[in-house]
Amino acid sequence: MSLELQALDITAPTGEVLINRLSLTIQPGEIVTLMGPSGAGKSTLLNAIAGHLPHGFGLDGDIKLNGHSLLQQRPEARRIGLMFQDAMLFPHLSVGDNLAFGLQPGVKGRQARRAAVERALSQAGLPGLYDRHPDRLSGGQRSRVALMRTLLAEPAGLLLDEPFASLDANRRAEIRAFTLAHIRQRAIPVLLVTHDPEDAAAINGRVEAL
Repeated sequence: MSLELQALDITAPTGEVLINRLSLTIQPGEIVTLMGPSGAGKSTLLNAIAGHLPHGFGLDGDIKLNGHSLLQQRPEARRIGLMFQDAMLFPHLSVGDNLAFGLQPGVKGRQARRAAVERALSQAGLPGLYDRHPDRLSGGQRSRVALMRTLLAEPAGLLLDEPFASLDANRRAEIRAFTLAHIRQRAIPVLLVTHDPEDAAAINGRVEAL
């Protein structure tokens, strides 16, 4: 799977041009970092790729995954995972139930779903936390759960919207390494947007300016 942005233009409802003729191809297993200051349109770009561009915004050009245009597909059909700075876990669900929310429909049966979630918790270094509530997790633990929930949905492409920005320096390095190790195992195209050069340096891949 490759992710392609072809001559992409995005305009705000005011007519302001946020993204101008952006062309970018991300190969399977590649992590590309897109850097730009706050307000440059980074989050708007990710929303456009995922299919969540707000009403009133204009979009020209094309977005393709594995050679197929995504523009006419609903967000849930695009198979694009999106991870934010805020872990955005459901506060009324346990850790395990949060992870189960990301499981593919093909994982059927209570025992099979429970086993899949327990494996994900073990991979995240969080065994035994199935019944714990999100408000009892540290920031790093919340980030791990959010990532595993995203990966359990088996996305064909992944978008990272400054997912490490809310963490302290030590935790940030740990979670960044954890995240990169897991997504590289999937061999899917990944686009990370950030304004922090440390993130780009840690990934040690292609960096594009916005």
